[in-house]
Amino acid sequence: MSENMNIIDIHPHIISDDEKRYPPAPLFGKRSDWSQERPSTVEALIAAMDKAGVAKAAVVHSSTTYGFDNSYVVDGCNQYKHRLVAVGSVDMLADDVPAVIKGWAGKGLAGLRIFTGGSTKDFDPSELDNPKSFKAWEVCAELGLPMCIQTGPIGLPQVRMLAEKFPKVNIILDHLGRPDVLDGPPYKNARSLFDLADLPNLFMKLTPRIFGDVKKDKASAETFFPRVVQVFGAQRMAWGSNFPTSPGLLSEILATAQDGLACLSAEDRAWIFGKTAQRLYPDLA
Repeated sequence: MSENMNIIDIHPHIISDDEKRYPPAPLFGKRSDWSQERPSTVEALIAAMDKAGVAKAAVVHSSTTYGFDNSYVVDGCNQYKHRLVAVGSVDMLADDVPAVIKGWAGKGLAGLRIFTGGSTKDFDPSELDNPKSFKAWEVCAELGLPMCIQTGPIGLPQVRMLAEKFPKVNIILDHLGRPDVLDGPPYKNARSLFDLADLPNLFMKLTPRIFGDVKKDKASAETFFPRVVQVFGAQRMAWGSNFPTSPGLLSEILATAQDGLACLSAEDRAWIFGKTAQRLYPDLA
């Protein structure tokens, strides 16, 4: 299990079992099914990490449970400061967004995430290039906070614009930007993703979604992941479990990822399963 020693997960979620203290108020008014069917407290996450051999994690706030209230992800991660950092969400278009971000950062928030769609809503990239949101990006640059973006191929032009406009902000593409890989090598359908390779501040998050997609149609782990490494470099790729949103034990999700990336060198895997995460979230070092 030596390879597991320094494994870092940059995409688990936590849900409180105390709804009085942390009342659900989901973004877009619809709560995600997974957060009701598979709620997982911070204590449950730590237990799952211990069992799976995951050392540390950047825990991503559940927008589809708590909207823009980051209280539980911040409180939970602060309970386990030596192992967890919190990644939250704010209303990027709010007039007071700079003060809001600084307030959460003061409580321990280590990064932010823009949720433009997903399990409860179709993607709408309009928030990404709304000039009202730019003051939030300026605060991220000032505080050194990375920004995760949850979007599909439809939002990649906006991702490029933001990466170029805010070169000091590290941008992490959730779920690898959800590329279409089913056509197999040379993966022409994923070209819009590969075309972003020239952006040095853009990072790729590998989650169960892509490990599932590479097993379908003409795709394969052995042809796809070496291509992503060739284009972006492993130093800009990091693993995220999406636990418990994705079904299965954390140990099973990790094993699937390790299996999928077995075709890469030990050095590349060391970056994807740990070193890149520490680069993005220095408190995990």
